[in-house]
Amino acid sequence: MSIITPVSGFDPDETEELAYKRLSAEEAQALRELQPSVSPWRIIGLQMLVALLVALAAWGLTGRSEAGWSAGYGGSAVVVPAVLFARGLMSQFSSINAATAGFGFFVWEAIKIAVSVGMLFAAPQLVTGLDWLAMLIGLIVTLKVYWVALLMRPNSKRSFSGD
Repeated sequence: MSIITPVSGFDPDETEELAYKRLSAEEAQALRELQPSVSPWRIIGLQMLVALLVALAAWGLTGRSEAGWSAGYGGSAVVVPAVLFARGLMSQFSSINAATAGFGFFVWEAIKIAVSVGMLFAAPQLVTGLDWLAMLIGLIVTLKVYWVALLMRPNSKRSFSGD
């Protein structure tokens, strides 16, 4: 077994000062314009639309309403938890400071996952004649909206110089 030795001159106790500059109000505004944010509600609205379109496509392509309901339920297993997550992150508690925002993110993400898994386990009891393939297609296509939303971010208007 070989032993890995640290690179000479490396001191793990040595702390390096990170250089940072506090932004002025104008510089912060310029940075916001350079990197505009996307509303989570806009993404959720797009997910709802995609889930509906997938459900209608499944119904239309198979001629079976069960496939449409199954695909729609798969999409709702993405949309409903996303609504809870977005609502939780936008609450006053999650915006008190950075620590509560970070904690809130993990708590609401865990809730989102638990609700998604719970909805999938409840699917056979809630959807008559459940078509698992249609449900998974609805779920996967609706999940892909996150990537589409990432690609559709608004472009920046000008460059930022923080110097």
